[in-house]
Amino acid sequence: MTDIRDEVIPTQQRPPDADGEGSTTSRLIADGSEPTTGISAAEQFLRAFHDAHPEAGSLSQRLAEVRQELADTGTYRHTSAELAYGARVALRDSGWCTSGVPWRRLKVRDLRGLRNASAIASECFEHLRLATNAGKIQPMVTVFAPDSPDQPGPCIWNEQAVRYAGYALSDGGVLGDARYSGFTAEAQRLGWKPPTQRGRFDHLPLVVETAHEGVKPVTIPRDVVQEVPLEHPEFRWFVELGLRWHTVPLISNMQLLIGGIRYPAAPFNTWFVGTEIGTRGLADENAYGVTRHVAERLGMDTSTERNLWRDRAIVEINRAVLFSFDSARVTITDHHSEALHRLAWLRSAPQAGVSRPMFTVTKEASQRARQGAPHGFQSPEPSRPRYDVLARMNRRCLGTGLPED
Repeated sequence: MTDIRDEVIPTQQRPPDADGEGSTTSRLIADGSEPTTGISAAEQFLRAFHDAHPEAGSLSQRLAEVRQELADTGTYRHTSAELAYGARVALRDSGWCTSGVPWRRLKVRDLRGLRNASAIASECFEHLRLATNAGKIQPMVTVFAPDSPDQPGPCIWNEQAVRYAGYALSDGGVLGDARYSGFTAEAQRLGWKPPTQRGRFDHLPLVVETAHEGVKPVTIPRDVVQEVPLEHPEFRWFVELGLRWHTVPLISNMQLLIGGIRYPAAPFNTWFVGTEIGTRGLADENAYGVTRHVAERLGMDTSTERNLWRDRAIVEINRAVLFSFDSARVTITDHHSEALHRLAWLRSAPQAGVSRPMFTVTKEASQRARQGAPHGFQSPEPSRPRYDVLARMNRRCLGTGLPED
């Protein structure tokens, strides 16, 4: 395996129970009740880590320590170096690592001592500040408390830390991002107060759920979200549409699995593919649905599909996204470059294995990110994404997803 130099961002040292909520060790994930399953996953991961890092010390001594921890507590705790290695490999092998991302130098923030919602939200906001990096987007992952034998770790409901509200209107329409109308209503039910003057690009709160506090919406400070106003390289009227988008795609509802340990909250970011904003966010009728309006401003006849007015409008929207991000000097990639990268990744995609680090998302988490969730905390068992699931994820990122995706 390629050597991965694990660099962990220095963070303020915290005792394991800095939040006053007990141990940060993790509950083993096993297919059944036999402890050997968890031991096997831990040992396979540690062997891979030591193969990549022979300078890490004695493998036999580390295995003996972990076996003893497992025998005593039914769980074990990763070292900071093991955590960084696992997070990097998980991102590299997940298919979410966009082209050009130096995954070997992925910044890993080890915040496993945090279990309280306010502290987790605050560090997510700090993640946004650091990752924005004046437009030169810094790939990064922040790892919070894992599951423990006596309680699940915290989780974040939002699909991405920054998402725009969608307000249901009396005429059946939606003001804002229609994809999140259900989430918006649930956030309001939980106590979030939208701006007095509601707009199309109001930031949804970060919704954090913990076993001891329940569900808490936390308003995102305006100064941590960098946004790019969209303009077109040729059509001056495009700026009149008042469109904009945030710059850091901080994915926040996926779980990180390393050597049998589950970290339910491990938000990470790379950078945007242009079509994720232009095609899936702005053009899609189930999101902002600006395609027809753009086509009409282009002077196209929208009464017939034969002239491909949708295609022309979507191309111009995506041109505006790339042009605007480039003009603002914010990192972004285009879908053609990304398609070549994804094809190369699919050819070398790793085989499924219980010990292989990975990011994964459950159906419950996906639904919760759009519509909210029933009351009562759950930490559902994750499963390895099947090829068809990964393929859908790739299509969505490239902006070529089907309606059922």
